[in-house]
Amino acid sequence: MSHPPSSGLAAVSSALLAMSRHLEVRDVLKTIVASARELLDAEYAALGVPDDHGGFAQFVVSGVSEAQWKAIGPLPRQHGILAAMLRDARTERLADVRKDPRFEGWPEAHPDMSDFLGLPIKDGDETIGALFLANKRCSRPEGGCAFTEEDEELLSILAQHAAIALTNARLYERSRELTIAEERSRLAHELHDAVSQKLFSLRLTAQAAAALVDRDPGRAKGELQQVAALAAEAADELRAAVVELRPAALDEDGLINTLRTHIQVLDRAHSARVTFDTCGTKALPAAQEEAVLRVAQEALHNALRHSGADRVDVVLARRGHGAVLSVTDNGSGFEPRTVRRAGRHLGLVSMRDRAGGVGGSLTVHSAPGKGTTIEMEVPGG
Repeated sequence: MSHPPSSGLAAVSSALLAMSRHLEVRDVLKTIVASARELLDAEYAALGVPDDHGGFAQFVVSGVSEAQWKAIGPLPRQHGILAAMLRDARTERLADVRKDPRFEGWPEAHPDMSDFLGLPIKDGDETIGALFLANKRCSRPEGGCAFTEEDEELLSILAQHAAIALTNARLYERSRELTIAEERSRLAHELHDAVSQKLFSLRLTAQAAAALVDRDPGRAKGELQQVAALAAEAADELRAAVVELRPAALDEDGLINTLRTHIQVLDRAHSARVTFDTCGTKALPAAQEEAVLRVAQEALHNALRHSGADRVDVVLARRGHGAVLSVTDNGSGFEPRTVRRAGRHLGLVSMRDRAGGVGGSLTVHSAPGKGTTIEMEVPGG
């Protein structure tokens, strides 16, 4: 089956738009594979990302069920023609992959394949992946490959855009890692300050107790009780530091637990009361959860460092298929019309960019002396 030109163009357009919509590397890989398989009407598609040892660091498939994939088992380190493609970085169009001299056989559960089209995904001179298709759904020419030169050309165009999408996803993940590192560093300073204050108070109180032991044992006992209380508070701060300064674990803990832990730490580390409430929320796509967490952190930073608030309330609630986050403080507020001037200082530009980047929106409600509410809505899955 071949697509008429207009249908083919629409399919290419859909594939490219789908690739540009994702920020996570794994999601980009899955979208490239699914797009290639649909576009060229193949039964199977796969994409491998090389490691530094001649094998694959990541490998995703389309057309093979989860149960089949588990039954096939792990990829060999050097995987025949697929690994050869990473090494040689050239396009391969084969009438029967099983007859190629580089073919090394398949595990028993592996689906049978004949027609094969594979090509490298390149970023400049570097091969950053290899894309494979097998078993085109059409009548097969006698002794020839069902995949045509036109298919090869179309897949080549897709691979060029896949390289851009994959490179952008890697840059995004690197940027996210740097943001997390910055956040952890900032939090380390906050926790260090809080713990230092507690320990300073503890030392002074212990000195006072020592001075009172002989002449006023009653007061000395009271001071020692205060020492015990301060020591317990310092221990809580240190436990919070250990929990919070480990790498962000949205994948493991989920958005609600990650937010709750972060807010508990801030509540301990600042004199302002910081609360968290949630109702009716469900898991969101990974990129949206990441964006919500980062906006919450930025808004909390603003409220605690710049607004003079003594209370900050964070609420995460369900809205339709998505969710809405609100961060409200009772601080000094500002005039929203001056937001263009204040926006970059307060991180509002980056917050809006984060919200927009996952199809969401950000609104700011504030007035001088009336506090501020930052509200972010995301669409869900």
